Amino acid sequence: MHKLRVHPAAPGVLFQQNHVGVYTSTDGGDGWTRIDGGLPYDFGFGLALDANDPRACFVIPLEPVDYSFRATDGALAVYRYGRGGEWRKRSKGLPQKHAHVSVLRQAMTSDTLDPCGVYFGTQGGALFASNDAGAS
Repeated sequence: MHKLRVHPAAPGVLFQQNHVGVYTSTDGGDGWTRIDGGLPYDFGFGLALDANDPRACFVIPLEPVDYSFRATDGALAVYRYGRGGEWRKRSKGLPQKHAHVSVLRQAMTSDTLDPCGVYFGTQGGALFASNDAGAS
């Protein structure tokens, strides 16, 4: 398991990401549902939650190539899962060319503001922040 998060406003709601997908549970982990359909890759390390929406999480899918985990297609994007059970790509303001970077397990988080802030750092030391739930 790469990351496990318990929703702060709904303690029975959990999200996790591992080598083979992204999952959610609404019963404290007794049952899990795979939710990574619609992502370019099911692999990744970072996972953050929207404290205002227990159905929402954020991930950065990484392309596993020769054990070098890089941002999808060299274009950096955060994906938000939420209403309707769909992933929405969020890339406004992020590098879209030659962004072959890694985002490690502890390098992504969010805050409890409304809308929530989403923050992540790359293995190379670049930091990114969004104050609009990842929209930009």
